[in-house]
Amino acid sequence: MKEILPSMLCVRQRFETTFPPDMEAAIGKGFEAIRPQLKPGMRVALGVGSRGISNLSEIVLLIVQELKRAGTKPFIIPAMGSHGGATAEGQVALLAGYGVTETRMGVPIRPSMEVKKLGKSASGRDVVWSQEATAADGVLVVNRVKPHTDFSGKIGSGLMKMLVVGLGKHAGASSYHSGALTIGYEQDLIDLTKVVLAKAPILGGIAIVEDAMHQLASLEVVPADSILIRESELCEMAKRLMPSIPFDEIDLLIVDQIGKNISGMGMDTNIIKRGVHGYHLTPELSKKSKPFIWRIFVRDLTPETHGNAIGIGMAEATTKRLVEKIDTAALHTNVITARSVQCAKLPMIFDSDAEAIKAMLKSLPDSNPAKARVVRIKDTLTLGEFEISTALEQAAIDHPAITSIDQMGQMSLDQNGNLKLIAEG
Repeated sequence: MKEILPSMLCVRQRFETTFPPDMEAAIGKGFEAIRPQLKPGMRVALGVGSRGISNLSEIVLLIVQELKRAGTKPFIIPAMGSHGGATAEGQVALLAGYGVTETRMGVPIRPSMEVKKLGKSASGRDVVWSQEATAADGVLVVNRVKPHTDFSGKIGSGLMKMLVVGLGKHAGASSYHSGALTIGYEQDLIDLTKVVLAKAPILGGIAIVEDAMHQLASLEVVPADSILIRESELCEMAKRLMPSIPFDEIDLLIVDQIGKNISGMGMDTNIIKRGVHGYHLTPELSKKSKPFIWRIFVRDLTPETHGNAIGIGMAEATTKRLVEKIDTAALHTNVITARSVQCAKLPMIFDSDAEAIKAMLKSLPDSNPAKARVVRIKDTLTLGEFEISTALEQAAIDHPAITSIDQMGQMSLDQNGNLKLIAEG
């Protein structure tokens, strides 16, 4: 008897909308707060990270131009901790993938991984920092502010993380994550940030907040003495604007792609409600967080992740084609540095999407495909439009954020048994 795959629907979800700021005006006005510190001829380092931020290259270019107008001599430092395989060449390649190159920015990129001791944290640990940054007369960092994938609190991933982890390079990132396991991620980040602010020539940071559609919602220049307070306020804004999957329980979540440009953990733990250090699939323990997802199938990696498949360990199934793209050295370096080794574990591997989907459906408490609550998304950043199975149709009709539902029919597979791209219909 031929196995039947679920019939699917295309749904569109409405989010809180924001009016995008004028990037040039926001940066120009924001620089008023730090302009008195900018002196002609001073060397200013700009730390730029490895996240897939909308308009990143345009924002970096505007910052560089503003620094040049002030008469300073800016240069760029990859602020990525252990990303890019923890090599200078790998980090330059990651920046180039986002359009941040020496040619386009018109300034040097100094990718050295060498670090220098800045001081000691409140817990007595050495704080190490980019040697290139310590040699600068002033330092700025640019990053998106959002809830972190490893912990929840008043702060998340933002300017402080760039100062401590990004500009800490491989050694500093490793030291931070090691301490976080004992004293807590948030407290460790605050303690180390205080040392960096006290010992390094920090001018401030350019904080980016994106809305649920991965579009610019806020762009702000935050002076160094305001970072500790302002970041928590911006993180709260980002938390409010985050997208979500609008269902309480999902049998199978199909994720088309994961990658470092999507989330630091490949797929955002705030969306899938699974932890980087392990998770429960026991309903009475896990259903407090919505959605509760029984099975996750990850189909592929983004090109921008350069083979770093961090986060794959949070899935139950994947494909042979994804596994063949993994850069094991880059993946292992990243998860060991971040102390999130669970995220490198390989799930069940299948030759085709159809095989993976059928196996995951069979593994459910109720293996009837017609009853399976299936959601398919491009990635955890793209939740404005996605696919659901007919078993979720009534929940979608009842949900106030769902604006339209279109019939699609049974899952569409190519001759190799793989799903067609969502964009192809």
